[in-house]
Amino acid sequence: MNVDAPMNSEAMPVLSDRERKLGMLCHASALLGVMIPGAFLIEIVGPLAVWLVNRDESPFARDQGAESINFQITMTILYFCCYPLMLVLIGFPLLIAFKLMALALVIMASYKAHQGESYRYPFNLRFVGSGTGS
Repeated sequence: MNVDAPMNSEAMPVLSDRERKLGMLCHASALLGVMIPGAFLIEIVGPLAVWLVNRDESPFARDQGAESINFQITMTILYFCCYPLMLVLIGFPLLIAFKLMALALVIMASYKAHQGESYRYPFNLRFVGSGTGS
Protein backbone atom coordinates (compact mmCIF):
# COMPACT_ATOMS: atom_id res chain seq x y z
CA MET A 1 0.00 0.00 0.00
CA ASN A 2 1.35 3.37 -1.00
CA VAL A 3 1.13 5.76 1.95
CA ASP A 4 1.93 8.76 -0.26
CA ALA A 5 -1.22 8.28 -2.36
CA PRO A 6 -4.01 10.77 -1.71
CA MET A 7 -6.88 9.49 0.42
CA ASN A 8 -9.49 10.49 -2.17
CA SER A 9 -8.69 8.78 -5.44
CA GLU A 10 -11.33 10.75 -7.38
CA ALA A 11 -9.81 13.46 -9.52
CA MET A 12 -11.39 16.81 -8.71
CA PRO A 13 -12.36 18.72 -11.82
CA VAL A 14 -10.49 21.93 -12.38
CA LEU A 15 -12.95 24.79 -12.13
CA SER A 16 -12.53 28.14 -13.79
CA ASP A 17 -12.49 31.27 -11.69
CA ARG A 18 -15.93 32.18 -13.06
CA GLU A 19 -17.39 28.81 -12.05
CA ARG A 20 -16.01 29.14 -8.53
CA LYS A 21 -17.44 32.66 -8.25
CA LEU A 22 -20.84 31.47 -9.48
CA GLY A 23 -20.80 28.65 -6.93
CA MET A 24 -19.93 31.14 -4.20
CA LEU A 25 -22.64 33.53 -5.38
CA CYS A 26 -25.23 30.75 -5.17
CA HIS A 27 -24.59 30.59 -1.42
CA ALA A 28 -23.66 34.21 -0.70
CA SER A 29 -26.77 35.62 -2.38
CA ALA A 30 -28.78 34.14 0.50
CA LEU A 31 -26.94 36.34 3.01
CA LEU A 32 -29.15 39.31 2.20
CA GLY A 33 -32.23 37.50 3.44
CA VAL A 34 -30.45 36.07 6.47
CA MET A 35 -29.20 39.48 7.60
CA ILE A 36 -32.29 41.64 6.89
CA PRO A 37 -35.06 41.06 9.41
CA GLY A 38 -38.45 40.75 7.75
CA ALA A 39 -37.01 40.19 4.26
CA PHE A 40 -39.53 37.50 3.51
CA LEU A 41 -38.14 34.77 1.23
CA ILE A 42 -35.23 36.90 -0.09
CA GLU A 43 -32.88 34.15 1.07
CA ILE A 44 -34.55 31.82 -1.45
CA VAL A 45 -34.90 34.32 -4.31
CA GLY A 46 -31.15 35.16 -4.44
CA PRO A 47 -29.87 31.59 -4.91
CA LEU A 48 -32.83 30.79 -7.17
CA ALA A 49 -31.97 33.68 -9.51
CA VAL A 50 -28.29 32.69 -9.72
CA TRP A 51 -29.24 29.04 -10.24
CA LEU A 52 -31.82 29.76 -12.97
CA VAL A 53 -29.47 32.01 -14.94
CA ASN A 54 -26.38 29.77 -14.74
CA ARG A 55 -27.58 26.18 -14.34
CA ASP A 56 -27.18 25.29 -18.03
CA GLU A 57 -23.71 26.77 -18.42
CA SER A 58 -21.98 25.53 -15.26
CA PRO A 59 -22.47 22.12 -13.63
CA PHE A 60 -20.81 23.46 -10.46
CA ALA A 61 -23.22 26.42 -10.25
CA ARG A 62 -26.14 24.04 -10.93
CA ASP A 63 -25.05 21.75 -8.09
CA GLN A 64 -24.26 24.49 -5.58
CA GLY A 65 -27.37 26.49 -6.52
CA ALA A 66 -29.63 23.50 -5.89
CA GLU A 67 -27.87 22.84 -2.59
CA SER A 68 -28.30 26.46 -1.50
CA ILE A 69 -31.96 26.65 -2.55
CA ASN A 70 -32.74 23.43 -0.70
CA PHE A 71 -31.01 24.70 2.44
CA GLN A 72 -32.83 28.02 2.33
CA ILE A 73 -36.20 26.28 1.89
CA THR A 74 -35.35 24.02 4.84
CA MET A 75 -34.42 27.02 6.99
CA THR A 76 -37.59 28.90 5.97
CA ILE A 77 -39.67 25.94 7.14
CA LEU A 78 -37.80 26.01 10.46
CA TYR A 79 -38.38 29.76 10.78
CA PHE A 80 -42.11 29.30 10.24
CA CYS A 81 -42.17 26.60 12.92
CA CYS A 82 -40.71 29.13 15.37
CA TYR A 83 -43.52 31.68 14.96
CA PRO A 84 -46.26 29.75 16.79
CA LEU A 85 -43.70 28.80 19.44
CA MET A 86 -43.21 32.51 20.17
CA LEU A 87 -46.52 32.38 22.04
CA VAL A 88 -44.79 30.26 24.68
CA LEU A 89 -41.54 32.27 24.36
CA ILE A 90 -39.34 29.38 23.21
CA GLY A 91 -39.73 30.52 19.59
CA PHE A 92 -37.64 33.66 20.10
CA PRO A 93 -34.38 31.94 21.12
CA LEU A 94 -34.98 29.19 18.56
CA LEU A 95 -35.40 31.72 15.76
CA ILE A 96 -32.24 33.55 16.80
CA ALA A 97 -30.31 30.27 17.00
CA PHE A 98 -31.54 29.18 13.56
CA LYS A 99 -30.66 32.57 12.04
CA LEU A 100 -27.13 32.48 13.52
CA MET A 101 -26.64 28.89 12.40
CA ALA A 102 -27.82 29.74 8.88
CA LEU A 103 -25.49 32.73 8.77
CA ALA A 104 -22.48 30.64 9.81
CA LEU A 105 -23.29 27.80 7.40
CA VAL A 106 -23.90 30.12 4.44
CA ILE A 107 -20.57 31.88 5.06
CA MET A 108 -18.80 28.51 5.30
CA ALA A 109 -20.53 27.25 2.14
CA SER A 110 -19.60 30.43 0.25
CA TYR A 111 -15.97 30.05 1.25
CA LYS A 112 -15.83 26.36 0.32
CA ALA A 113 -17.50 27.00 -3.05
CA HIS A 114 -15.05 29.80 -3.77
CA GLN A 115 -12.25 27.30 -3.08
CA GLY A 116 -13.81 25.03 -5.71
CA GLU A 117 -15.16 22.46 -3.25
CA SER A 118 -18.68 21.16 -3.57
CA TYR A 119 -20.30 22.04 -0.23
CA ARG A 120 -23.06 19.99 1.40
CA TYR A 121 -25.03 21.46 4.28
CA PRO A 122 -25.20 19.22 7.37
CA PHE A 123 -28.98 18.86 7.06
CA ASN A 124 -31.08 19.61 4.03
CA LEU A 125 -34.47 18.64 2.64
CA ARG A 126 -34.13 17.91 -1.06
CA PHE A 127 -36.77 19.81 -3.03
CA VAL A 128 -34.70 20.99 -6.00
CA GLY A 129 -32.45 18.51 -7.81
CA SER A 130 -29.13 19.47 -9.24
CA GLY A 131 -29.64 17.27 -12.26
CA THR A 132 -26.24 15.65 -11.82
CA GLY A 133 -27.61 12.21 -11.06
CA SER A 134 -26.41 12.15 -7.46
